[in-house]
Amino acid sequence: MAILADQIEVYIKNLLALSQTGIIELKRTDLAETFLCVPSQINYVLSTRFNTQQGYVVESRRGGGGYLRIIKLSMNNDAEFQRLLTAANGQKVSRQTGEILLDRLVDEEFISMRESLIIKAMIDDSVLKVADNNSELLRGNLLNALLVTLMRENFS
Repeated sequence: MAILADQIEVYIKNLLALSQTGIIELKRTDLAETFLCVPSQINYVLSTRFNTQQGYVVESRRGGGGYLRIIKLSMNNDAEFQRLLTAANGQKVSRQTGEILLDRLVDEEFISMRESLIIKAMIDDSVLKVADNNSELLRGNLLNALLVTLMRENFS
């Protein structure tokens, strides 16, 4: 059985998939009651699995009439893709951040799951052993090259 955080994530993603606008509004307390957990568990899921790196914006208003608004960002526009491209260009990128980016590219159907697995293997720490400890910079440059290639293929 999946852990609670996984269940909450799947539930929210299913709601987003059903939304025609890519925006949903929920109450933190309603979610906590649905999953029989404390609201801080909901906060954990939102902060770790629904952040801008993963393609989401979470707006929150606390209090009696408070809500959570979760917005799924789309990479269908050049500006969002350019932001990702700029973020990877010449920057150090951790393995985890690189994998989050690749998962997002799969979610947005820019690459297949198989392509993602190949790239994840390519940017793994065990492959990027560099004598002068620049594996994060190398990973950033590799991901930048990937994004440039994708941009050329999808936007030309």
